Amino acid sequence: MKILQKYIINNLSVLFLSVFLPLFSIASVIFLIKLATYTAVVQLSIWEMTKMYIFVLPDVFFFTLPFSFFIAATLTLFKLSNDNEIIVLFSLGIHPNFIIKTLLKPAALLAVLLFLNFFVLYPHAKTLSKNFIAYKKSQAKFNLSASEFGHKFGPWLLYIGKDNPDDTFEDVFLFKKNKQDNEEVLISAKKAKIINETSLLRLKLTNGEGYSYSKDKFSQINFDTMYINSSLTTDLVKYETPLEYWQSDFDIGRKYKTFITDTLMSLFPMMSLFLAASIGIVHVRHNKGKAYLYMFLGIIVFYESIQLLWVPLFFYAIPTIAIVWLIGTYMIYRKTIVAKF
Repeated sequence: MKILQKYIINNLSVLFLSVFLPLFSIASVIFLIKLATYTAVVQLSIWEMTKMYIFVLPDVFFFTLPFSFFIAATLTLFKLSNDNEIIVLFSLGIHPNFIIKTLLKPAALLAVLLFLNFFVLYPHAKTLSKNFIAYKKSQAKFNLSASEFGHKFGPWLLYIGKDNPDDTFEDVFLFKKNKQDNEEVLISAKKAKIINETSLLRLKLTNGEGYSYSKDKFSQINFDTMYINSSLTTDLVKYETPLEYWQSDFDIGRKYKTFITDTLMSLFPMMSLFLAASIGIVHVRHNKGKAYLYMFLGIIVFYESIQLLWVPLFFYAIPTIAIVWLIGTYMIYRKTIVAKF
């Protein structure tokens, strides 16, 4: 029996890698495209983009590992069916439950790893990612450059005529409209430089003029040096343990959804075994063209069930979906596999 178990696990391992690697690559590209949107706000080097990608790896794994295992388990049994090896096993008196028990061990191991991934690694990665972005925003390394388009500096619209290699700017114009006073302010300066002091951005203007005008008044000032503070500050998220992260009120709505969704996704490798056996163990002549369709329908139904039920059922969605899914797939397994073999 140990040789047979090893043979099934070896087939599962090969197919798992062949499924996981393409899914992981596709998910990585999607997340990298999403991360690229941050470059519209702050400058990121290749190394910093790599760090950001490492921070989202727990999410990438959660979008790929559970479904990869289900697909690999189904295809493993489907391959054994195509090779008539499953029929030989059943002819020798081996019960279908033996296959379920064989696949349960790697499924349980994967479930534990997924649970540790979202409960322990996810808080660290999410916090590091948020703090990193907040820190980069607080630095004077924004994508400010001379161009025909303007930039935002706090409430000010900023136009730069020329940027120098020493991180200074020339021919700078700032514009702001105060809606409460119905007043518009225009400032021009020959030179400017961004300064980061105690995580507060300051724009140092040199040799310039300022104009303030409304329907009732017009005023002008000349200055040698002027500082304009940005409202952007570093707001870091702090926590000491994963449990403290999940219990804190920070971003509580997203945490509820993540906890419910990821718990069910962690259990999916074990919960999907009956369905994988029902789809993968087939009479090739009669069901060869339906295995792939049922496999992807099963993934869609499970994932959409989570998305639809987590809001109305909240934490009760975890036991409800798990119990209903196990009972439903077990009934299918009893009817399609146990009753026939």
